[in-house]
Amino acid sequence: MALVVPASAQISVFVRTGPPAVRYERHGEAPNQGMIWIDGYWATQGRHYRWVPGRWEQPPYQGAYWSHPHYDHERQGWRMHEGHWDREDHGNRNNEHDDHDRGHGDRDHGKR
Repeated sequence: MALVVPASAQISVFVRTGPPAVRYERHGEAPNQGMIWIDGYWATQGRHYRWVPGRWEQPPYQGAYWSHPHYDHERQGWRMHEGHWDREDHGNRNNEHDDHDRGHGDRDHGKR
């Protein structure tokens, strides 16, 4: 594992081997109206990966959707991009991760 600290003080952790295959979890019906299912994912823990189980969450504002965490393979190794809530108009901005956010374990992108 390598640790890189850019000038903006953001920390990127690179892992030499890619994450295991995504696990698909059964989640049933939402416990409350308006909640969405957040898929589980593989998080780095030292030199290993640990599974973070999926969960139900209430979007923080109207029109919010969940942009699932994902990994990119770069020269230094595999870099994780954290999951986060985003707005419906996300696709209207020039975002380098639009293609990655679509379809990385988040089959319907969290919109309900």
